[in-house]
Amino acid sequence: MLLVAGWTGAAYVEGSSYNPVTQTISVLGSYGAAGFWVMTTAFLALGVCHLLTAWGLRPAATAGRVALGGGGLAALVLVALPAPSSGGSLRHGAVVVVGFTLLAVWPVLAVNGGAAAPWALRLAPSVVATALMAAGGVWFLIEMGRHGDAGVAERVVTSLQSLWPFVVAASCLRHARQRA
Repeated sequence: MLLVAGWTGAAYVEGSSYNPVTQTISVLGSYGAAGFWVMTTAFLALGVCHLLTAWGLRPAATAGRVALGGGGLAALVLVALPAPSSGGSLRHGAVVVVGFTLLAVWPVLAVNGGAAAPWALRLAPSVVATALMAAGGVWFLIEMGRHGDAGVAERVVTSLQSLWPFVVAASCLRHARQRA
């Protein structure tokens, strides 16, 4: 939950000028933001965690591990390409889209085996996880388009994307203990 700690700390540093309901996480990590260093640290930590998790999840299918690792790399690239202090950035937006997509599809790509596989690497839970992340992404796009509660939508979907690797790792550990 590094990302949650990051956006919470950065919003605290930013103060009342930041509205977490309507403004995105990228605003907190933009050039000139008071909490820039907090979000930069959170994105670095998140990227490293995703990379290490992808490397260590041996029971997951290779395609899923590559997608998770790609999501981690996208988080690291966001550090190099933060949002500008005002307006948008095509480069920043493109990295966000690639990272979101990789993190949304990795659960399905990581499926490995049937009923003998760890619970979180089975098809049904993985499809549900990917569907929830995709629905969250659609919700975020709708909120961005209508200038609504994009901050809330983004936080829900990124929380899911940050939590699922932990769920998978815990499921694999539990599965290994049960088999031993």
